[in-house]
Amino acid sequence: MRKRVVLYRAVPREVLGLLQENHEVTVYEAVNESNRKAFLDTLGTAHGIMGNTLKITSDMLDAAPLLEAVSTISAGYDAFDVDALTRRGIILTNTPDEVTETTADLVFALMLACARRVVEMANWARGGAWVKSVGEPYFGVDVHGTTLGIVGLGRIGGAVARRAAHGFGMRVLYANRQANRQAEDAYGAERCTLDELLQQSDFVCTMVPLTTETHHMIGARELSLMKKSAILINASRGPVVDESALIEALSSARIRGAGLDVFEREPLPADSPLYTLPSVVALPHIGSATRATRDAMAARAAKNLIATLSGHNVPAIVNPNAWDMRTAAQANPCGSAGG
Repeated sequence: MRKRVVLYRAVPREVLGLLQENHEVTVYEAVNESNRKAFLDTLGTAHGIMGNTLKITSDMLDAAPLLEAVSTISAGYDAFDVDALTRRGIILTNTPDEVTETTADLVFALMLACARRVVEMANWARGGAWVKSVGEPYFGVDVHGTTLGIVGLGRIGGAVARRAAHGFGMRVLYANRQANRQAEDAYGAERCTLDELLQQSDFVCTMVPLTTETHHMIGARELSLMKKSAILINASRGPVVDESALIEALSSARIRGAGLDVFEREPLPADSPLYTLPSVVALPHIGSATRATRDAMAARAAKNLIATLSGHNVPAIVNPNAWDMRTAAQANPCGSAGG
């Protein structure tokens, strides 16, 4: 039986064709107030949904009694109540591998831009201020040979560590719940406490998912532990950093600067103080924003969805307990799962 799939984001033609070969597909390029009711009505017959940027709420899940699988075109999954999906036996998959290298590239772009004041100096020159050689007031700081502290040494953190150690000769510290032996062996990464990392690092890079434990894990106290010359990089999730505390630390020169691709509220409001601080490089959440990466993410998400709806396990299942519930229900048709 061809199952029904609802897309809540436009995807490349090839990806749409792949889904249509296997399932009946309805596409919403975006969900907003004007089409929300139609979207909810369509969910009533959906076995799978796929997209990103839309928060999947309890009323959406209530409207989808047949839903078996959700495939997010992203590595992060904070738009979902994973526990609620699991209770219903709904499998959630993501695309962690496809974003790794591209996001690590962006982390280093932010580090270099902040350290060498790239955006500030480009605007300075464009504004006509470059009339003689640049003097000490406009100097930046080196990246090579310094200490990088990575908070959360997973896939992307490991890719950042590789660039740091092998490309820039940096000492790499990391704070993680578990030791990362591969990074220790390959990049000389040293595991330490978060406080030790903050106190010793020239660059602090947050690479953790957003959870109740990581919400505001970098706040006023943590910022006060950093070197005054240190630069904070956040390309994970905005609420990992207490934005108000960060603005205060930057405004008072408690730390040197910040490179940010994510924010507590997105889009970042135009009147945010972060835009007015010359020590800040603020980007519009472009960690995975290359054509090749976005296409690869969409293709992987489609393959994840097709596989899970066909009863095949995939490595990118976020909530394996839901898989166990569904397979148990299939083995025991008298029971129930999902919905």
